[in-house]
Amino acid sequence: MLTRVKSAVAGFMGGIMAGGGSGGGGNGAPEMPLKFPYMRPQFLGLSPDEIECSADHIARPILILKETRRLPWATGYAEVINAGKSALNEDQACCEVVVARRRPMSYCPPSTPSRTPGAKRRNSLPNGEGLRLDYSKLGEDTEGFLFHYWALFDGHAGSGAAVVASRLLQHHIACQLQAVIDVLRDASSPPPTVLGEEPDSNNPYLQGTTPGPHRALTRAASLRGAAGTPGSPSSTPPPPRFFNEKKIEHESLVIGAIENAFKEMDAQIEKEKQVYNVTGGCTALTVVYLLGKLYVANAGDSRAIIIRNNEIVPMSTEFTPESERQRLQFLGFMQPHLLGNEFTHLEFPRRVQRKEVGKKMLYRDFTMNGWAYKTVDDEDLKFPLIYGEGKKARVLATIGVTRGLGDHDLKVHDSNIYIKPFLSCCPEVKVYHLTRYEHGADDVLVMGTDGLWDVLSNQEVAEVVTTFLSNCDPDDLYRYTMAAQDLVMRARGVLRDRGWRITNERLGSGDDISVFIIPLTYGNRQA
Repeated sequence: MLTRVKSAVAGFMGGIMAGGGSGGGGNGAPEMPLKFPYMRPQFLGLSPDEIECSADHIARPILILKETRRLPWATGYAEVINAGKSALNEDQACCEVVVARRRPMSYCPPSTPSRTPGAKRRNSLPNGEGLRLDYSKLGEDTEGFLFHYWALFDGHAGSGAAVVASRLLQHHIACQLQAVIDVLRDASSPPPTVLGEEPDSNNPYLQGTTPGPHRALTRAASLRGAAGTPGSPSSTPPPPRFFNEKKIEHESLVIGAIENAFKEMDAQIEKEKQVYNVTGGCTALTVVYLLGKLYVANAGDSRAIIIRNNEIVPMSTEFTPESERQRLQFLGFMQPHLLGNEFTHLEFPRRVQRKEVGKKMLYRDFTMNGWAYKTVDDEDLKFPLIYGEGKKARVLATIGVTRGLGDHDLKVHDSNIYIKPFLSCCPEVKVYHLTRYEHGADDVLVMGTDGLWDVLSNQEVAEVVTTFLSNCDPDDLYRYTMAAQDLVMRARGVLRDRGWRITNERLGSGDDISVFIIPLTYGNRQA
């Protein structure tokens, strides 16, 4: 088992190297066509030659926007390729203004489980065609509303899943929002429990108290068929038994729409793999601006922070083997067959050795935040479900992130143990009430893939961005792009004899780095 685990990491890294070269590569069958060709973000407007030149692992040129007003809100963007981890830059990015229309969209998949045959189901999935926003047709008669959308995807074991998600996830979000457009527009009324029905103020089941005397039914009376109970010949309305319905906020509908969109995107990737070469998986970090609020959804280890009046507001949480240890251990405990009789769901400070069987050793289970001692037995000699620390922590000795899209075919090296059951496509969504604050020109939201945050802390990022913006003309719309370029340059560092180095001779990031800097003052203007 130890030999298998040692080669698992090498095999996974080898898969990354192999997968990057094809924009799909990896596990996909080579004879299958690509769903979408590999490219850099469309808003960069790069030619094929420029894309090829950008994949220089020695020079590592930083790519930025060519035009000042290319992105909404004068958003800044910059990226740089890795130092040789994969042949291509496996990060992807998207920034669009999207229309969620009231009328049904033919490409929208259902938001509930479907038993539709695979071929018919694929035909109903978003394909990215004909969905671009036509600003000339937007007016008061538009049947829907706009939302602004930014997204970063960090691919692994190939760029296929990241490319597909970068082209289609925003349309899944639009699909999910279309069903609740009218509800969201009517901010004065709470969302109806049953869509299309008005709340019935006279329904005794929906009220804590109702006019007139009512006698509470005993269990015995209910079983005898008392007035108003099922089976009773009486037509008398039943007495109230329930309190008021749970109050649902409008923003919860947007959160639910985004969560369902991630789920549908993951399901589409799985289905597309049957006919297209869609390789690997990816983390996903998205920001949606809708009706005065920012919805930040994260599934993976990318990060978003808001810098407001020199203060830092974290807007995401990284999902790693360590941060989700208890969820993963509980799954392994409840469904031990997923561990393939080769892993244990328990965590130990280090690998257990056979000579330690019968001795008491520190361990931790899914019910525990602390540690305790247990008597080691033969079952504990299996490899831990979660092993390693920090960036080296792995699930099933293979992958270092626990949420994202794709990875449906990923297995433990040289085994039939699938890793996907332990990976979740569900994002955590945090809401920022943008209109509650008056933002200045230097107040921004920073989104970055883990290549940025591996070497710079929240405080360091905030200092770099704030210092740069304070030295720029507040009316210069290009300032946010230049700030993104400066931030990526700080994280990449300078190539020296001992590799890429940043401030204080610390090791720079050798990973792909992608960064959005979004000025929040534009949100105040649109509210």
